[in-house]
Amino acid sequence: MFMSLRSLCAPIRVMMLLFAMLVLTGCSTLGNNAQPEEPKPDLSQLAHQAAQQMVANNPDLTRYSPMIAATFVSIDNLSQSSTFGRISSETMASALAQQGMQVREVKMRDSMFIEESVGELILSRQVQRLSAQHNARSILMGTYAQGQDYLYVSARVVRAGDAMVLGSADFQLPLDNNIRSLLEGQGGW
Repeated sequence: MFMSLRSLCAPIRVMMLLFAMLVLTGCSTLGNNAQPEEPKPDLSQLAHQAAQQMVANNPDLTRYSPMIAATFVSIDNLSQSSTFGRISSETMASALAQQGMQVREVKMRDSMFIEESVGELILSRQVQRLSAQHNARSILMGTYAQGQDYLYVSARVVRAGDAMVLGSADFQLPLDNNIRSLLEGQGGW
């Protein structure tokens, strides 16, 4: 009839141990409720979104084909570019081509001077001459500006005849080591 103290304590100990395990398990999952951070979009993703935005805002944009692409330049010095300026121009041209824009590849032609390490810079006074030379109806142009934490990019498609902006889009990239590497050396160009 009487239970020994030892037999009484055993179930209590088991229940306390189970309760402690349950509490500890609950505490360990409390800090894990945060959703994993989504990866930040890269240049390619942002260029494709920008191209989609340009065509969505002006469905007639593709009528201004063929297009030639100028190297994107630093907003602080329009005669200066970088690896970033060249690859961003290439990526935007590719994205616009996927949206239906015909893109004329000018690097294959002898008639356009391409300065080593700069790319196909097109200054406003050269736009009409170059577009006529390449039979282009529009030109992709862009600028970028380096901030402390972000690189800001502005891309435009302009009509070759009168430099009227047909489409534009802006985006920003986190300024990480990869982007800094693409910007290195721009001061000397």
